[in-house]
Amino acid sequence: MAEVSSAPPARHIGRTTLYFFGALGGILFGYDLGVISGVLPFIRKLWGLSALDQGIITASLSVGAIVGALLSGRVNERFGRRRTIMLAAVIVIIGTIAASLSPSFFLLVVSRLVIGLGIGLSSSTVPTYLSELAPARLRGAMGSLNQIFIVLGILIAFLTSYWLGPTADWRLMFAGAIVPAVILLLGLNILPESPRWLVKNGDEDAARAVLVSAHGSDADVEAEMQTIREVVALDREKGRFRDLWQPWVRPMLIVALLLAIGQQFSGVNAINAYFPTMLISLGFATQAALLSGVLLGVTKFLFTAWVVFVVDRWGRKPLLLIGNVIMVITLGLAGWTVLSVTDKSTVGVLMLVLMVLYLVGYELGWGAVVWVMMAEVFPLKARAAGMGIASVVLWAATGIVSAVFPLISAPGALGIGGSMFVFAGINIVLFVLTKWLVPETKGRSLEQIELDLRARSGATTKA
Repeated sequence: MAEVSSAPPARHIGRTTLYFFGALGGILFGYDLGVISGVLPFIRKLWGLSALDQGIITASLSVGAIVGALLSGRVNERFGRRRTIMLAAVIVIIGTIAASLSPSFFLLVVSRLVIGLGIGLSSSTVPTYLSELAPARLRGAMGSLNQIFIVLGILIAFLTSYWLGPTADWRLMFAGAIVPAVILLLGLNILPESPRWLVKNGDEDAARAVLVSAHGSDADVEAEMQTIREVVALDREKGRFRDLWQPWVRPMLIVALLLAIGQQFSGVNAINAYFPTMLISLGFATQAALLSGVLLGVTKFLFTAWVVFVVDRWGRKPLLLIGNVIMVITLGLAGWTVLSVTDKSTVGVLMLVLMVLYLVGYELGWGAVVWVMMAEVFPLKARAAGMGIASVVLWAATGIVSAVFPLISAPGALGIGGSMFVFAGINIVLFVLTKWLVPETKGRSLEQIELDLRARSGATTKA
């Protein structure tokens, strides 16, 4: 049996504090995804980087994150959600210091791999932690906090890059990630462990206190404790990756993998990482391109914040589908603009407008909703393993897009316009698959979702 959490009793922690620090790990994810867009224009010149070199540096974060996500399931089961996020923060701090001091291309790639290891642990654990804390009526909103902090991290990275742009101090751009990592590490010292993990590990009193703190009252806590006990009793063995392939779990694994792949193949991190570089190639000055990145970051943040207020009323699936429609239209128009409009300054301005609108669609659906749903659809026993696998696939998709986009968008290949059409086509496919495969999960507790899944497949006894 794993050692139970030594965090302070949850009854001494307010809901705002609980959810704020619970979701803060998303800032690490966002900052390190976004900061490379400000760094690349400077190190590209300094080190004479090719398109392939830029792709390798950008994708190295994703490669490290794949390893972190692979390890996350076992680390979560052994040490709990809270301590896993703490470990992730420590790893990010070490990797960030190394990145900011890197004297060469090779050492920067290694440093980004280390940062990615921490990001992979964090990105697969934070949504699980939040979903296991929140009551059913608020779970979509609380799960969306993770995406709010991700986009806030991206915005902070864009602002930092713009502020430091005149000095070309790319090392300080990297070092900025230390601040949220240290705040996260300190904040986690006062947070409790997930109530589901505590029940699995025999500490029901602590789990009950966490639920009272997270719900804001003791109403319905006993009923929720009973359903948690019922689910835990169905299978007390530790979760394993092979559990995900059981017939009653497999449909939800497919849904989670669709969401993970779709989020990245929608094209978002090609925009996050390379938009300033794209604008510079279209004739923008470096500072103007970095300022445009800030505008994208503000857009992402505002619309992600709005999703918090509608995700539990509108539902998850409608937001995904609406997002796909907006992304298809804006990407198609962006491809047409680059290929058909001849005036460079007009192309740059139109691309900026279209990418802002594209990100509106992305954040309405595939930004926040994916992380919420991936943490909802897996049963308790397989949740850590499932989130680990889904995060591995998501980061693999991120790495593919990050590494390939500089190559396919180069003038001798598809170019920026052709690349936009490719992403538009992918979003059409995602719309069809989402309509066909993805269930609605709003308004139901995690245990209700699991028990319904078991009932549909006849898996009502121990697997």
